[in-house]
This record gives sequence, C-alpha cells and structure tokens, in this order.
Amino acid sequence: MGVVVELASAKTAKAGIDPLLRLTADDMAAVNTLILSKCGSDVEMIPEVAKHLIDSGGKRLRPMLTLSAARMLGYTGDHHVTLAASVEFMHTATLLHDDVVDESDMRRGKQSARMVWGNQASVLVGDFLLGQAFRMMVDAGSMEALDVLSTASMVIAEGEVMQLSAAQSMETTEDDYMAVIRGKTAALFSAACEVGPILADAGKPARDALRSYGLNLGLAFQLVDDALDYGGSKADLGKNVGDDFHEGKITLPVLLAYRRGSDEERDFWRTNMEADNAGEGALDDAMVLLKKHGAIDDTVARARHYGEMARDALAPLPAGEHKSALLDVVDFCIARVS
Repeated sequence: MGVVVELASAKTAKAGIDPLLRLTADDMAAVNTLILSKCGSDVEMIPEVAKHLIDSGGKRLRPMLTLSAARMLGYTGDHHVTLAASVEFMHTATLLHDDVVDESDMRRGKQSARMVWGNQASVLVGDFLLGQAFRMMVDAGSMEALDVLSTASMVIAEGEVMQLSAAQSMETTEDDYMAVIRGKTAALFSAACEVGPILADAGKPARDALRSYGLNLGLAFQLVDDALDYGGSKADLGKNVGDDFHEGKITLPVLLAYRRGSDEERDFWRTNMEADNAGEGALDDAMVLLKKHGAIDDTVARARHYGEMARDALAPLPAGEHKSALLDVVDFCIARVS
C-alpha cells in the first residue's frame, strides 16, 4: 500500500534548522569537545558504548536550544556550553534506557547499543552518562539551572513509566497519552530552553516564555515522530517503520483510529496491540485503518497546533537572529511531514 504521510523533502526540513546550526556552530564545537572528554573512563566499555550512540549522527537539537536561548538574552559566559553538554548527556542516557525497555534493534539507522553490548551494559552506561550530566550541572554553578534540569530528569523517568503502564492497553485515553509525551519528550525540550535565560539572569518572563516554547516544541516534535512511525521510512526514522505498532505502543494515531472505528475495527486493535500478537500483514491493515479515519492527518494537525503555541510563546522576547532561528526550528520539526 502507499505511504500514509507524504514526507517533506530533506532539503526543506534542513532549511528550517540551518540558521540555528550557523548561530551555534562555535559553541557546539565546544560542546562536542566537552562531550568527548566526559565520555572518558578507565572502564573500557563505557566510552565504547557512549560514543557508539553519540557519534551516530543525532541532530543535537536540545543542546543547540540551550545555547541559542542563552545567547539570545545576552549571555556572554561559557556555562551555557556546560549545561548544553549536560542536556545532551541526559538525552543520550534516556535513549540507551529506552532501547532496552522497548527492545529496539536500531537507533539512528544503526544497531542499538543493546544489540552490540547487551541490555545490562546499555542501562549501566546510561546511568554513567546521567551521573556525568549532574556533575556538569554542578560545575555550571547555578542552583536554579540544577533544579530545572534535575526536575526534568525525574519527569522524564515518570513519563517512561507511564508509557510502560499504558503499553498494550487500548483503555489508554488521549489525556494519558499527552501526559506521557509531556514527560518523556517535552520535559527535556522545555528544560533545555529554560536554563538559557537562567544563566543570562533574564528574569521570570523570559524563563516562562522559553519554558513554554520548549514544552510546546517538544510536544509537536513527538507528535510528528508518532505520525512518521506509520508513514515514514527506515531512513527517515533511523529505526524500523512500524516499531511502535509491533511494540504495542499506544500513540495518538492509534487512539484516534480506535475511538473512531467500528466494533470489528476496535477488535483488530485490541488483538494486535494488547495481546502482542500482530500477525502477518497486520501493520498494513493498521495503516489502512489509520488512513480511513484520518488519524495520521489529525495527529499532524495537532503537531501544527502545538507548533503555533511554541511560536506564540516567543512573542514577548527581543527580535533578532536567535529568535528567528528558534521560530525556524518549529518549521523544521513540522516539515518532516508535509
């Protein structure tokens, strides 16, 4: 069958992030140097596992948001580099843990760390990276930033546990789903943006604006990811298409198709999502139902809605290159689908 979601061209999507890449290039070079230095350990497996994922081509969007938010508000020190590296270590640790929980074979187009070194090593190296992240937060010398990022770490863990609880249950509500993605994805986007104005001592209005921007950007980002799982490609996703379906993850496209479906269609979802019993051709059948009920299109529409909320959140902040770049990032996140 045909692809459900028509992907935007790679050129279109890349254009949306180019200004941010340019503005943060020098700072990101310092972040990358710091990341490599903090991966070091006398335990040989730790740098091997960490660098396997760190070197695998992620966009490093979250640390760039930290750098840009700080620079936009006039910060001239170097602690934003330390906190940006901390944010990336937090993200990398969650990816290592997620792949174990989800039993994922691929990450960013290559074998996941758990497939190379095993589950135990992936979990423990993830713990090492979290420890390094917290050490760097302390090095930055801001108790407020430490509070924001440590709280985000707790919320991310809560979101992952909520997702585990909701997996393979068609009784999951849309509110449940939104709570999961606020925790597991949007919380780190939000914290990554908020620590910028903290370092710049920019005051509560700027903190509130960038926290809201990051939260809504993170929601839009995850909604697009969930749509792409049923309409993207292996190259676009860096993992197998339909992994969410085969893992029994209850995402918004599935919830919408389930609620709108007939009794027979709801039986299909219960059989294939709850019983972990997806048969031959079940993914193709699922995609037919998703398209029939407009579930992918409506998920993308929700993503655009949160994208507009992210844009609106930046309205009170000063105009300039960094603000324009952050607005362009919203386009980048949505442009992964047309």
